[in-house]
Amino acid sequence: MSVVALINPNTSRAATAMMAGIARRTLRPEDGFEVRGVTVAEGPSMLVTEDLLRASGPQVVAAARRTLAGPDGERVAALVVSAFGDPGVEQLRAEARIPVVGIAEAAMAEAASGGRRFGIATTTPGLAGAIAARVEQLGHSARYTGIRLTPGDPRELAAAPELMRERLGEAVEACVADDGAEAVIIGGGPLGEAAEALQGRFAVPVIGPIPAACRMLVARLSR
Repeated sequence: MSVVALINPNTSRAATAMMAGIARRTLRPEDGFEVRGVTVAEGPSMLVTEDLLRASGPQVVAAARRTLAGPDGERVAALVVSAFGDPGVEQLRAEARIPVVGIAEAAMAEAASGGRRFGIATTTPGLAGAIAARVEQLGHSARYTGIRLTPGDPRELAAAPELMRERLGEAVEACVADDGAEAVIIGGGPLGEAAEALQGRFAVPVIGPIPAACRMLVARLSR
């Protein structure tokens, strides 16, 4: 059984459980995987600004180190960093001897496959600059159609799942109809359930970043 540790860079244990549950629908026990959700020790319950995203990097690294040094750490075969910004991914790759995947890099790679143009729909305007920087860092700028943001406070939307799905759906529609996106990423690990609910409602793929990271991980582990 390959153990995959999914690290939640915010301190919401409910979000950790939700994201790990999504990962288990791709990394299934019958396929030889066990997903363990790991929550960082300190920080906010939601990453809504670039400063908070940057500050979460050391917490992600510390959580990974604790997990790998734990009594069952030798069974951990891979790490998933489940924030759309991939905090701490580069440092973990430099330290860890196992595959490390960030959900933003995986979602963008999948969205851009085959030369597709892709957009991003999300709820956090305070992360728009960091997301654009990640797109450029990963070499996807030529295929990126831009970001569409939902109106309203992201924390309030998180507490109203039906409204959040509706507004994210409107943002996806704008990515497609106004920006020409051929695939749309729902930009956020805690938006994973909304991403699942929106799949199949549009003429283009709607990509959830957690399943995309899991698929990338399977490909890397099978090499």
